[in-house]
Amino acid sequence: MKFLIITFLVAVVLAEKPANKRATPAYKPAPAYPAPESYPAPGYSKSYDYPYNFAYDVKDDPSYNNFGHQENADGKVVSGSYRVVLPDGRTQVHTYKDEGYGLVASVKTEGAIKTYDYKPAYKASAYPAPYSPKY
Repeated sequence: MKFLIITFLVAVVLAEKPANKRATPAYKPAPAYPAPESYPAPGYSKSYDYPYNFAYDVKDDPSYNNFGHQENADGKVVSGSYRVVLPDGRTQVHTYKDEGYGLVASVKTEGAIKTYDYKPAYKASAYPAPYSPKY
């Protein structure tokens, strides 16, 4: 029985071709695609090539929102500013200008820090305190 198993294994090893003599698969040549077309430049102009002005302000006392933004352009230079009220009560003003060479910005803070007195927004419980026995 051992002789048959050994003979079978030797036959399998001898029947297998060496790795360098195996047939290589034949691949199809890569398909030839036409060269991509050149597309024309878009027919719209840059968004800041025309003069414009805009501005808005928001002041909502119940939510403590107070901010605004204004911007204007003459076709070559874009400039503007926006402001935001910080949580400590100061106003931060951002001013910017772009003459086509890059954005030049500055930030300044106006006002003084306001002190804040904490007052809880809730009222005392309407229910009596839980019973605690005295020993």
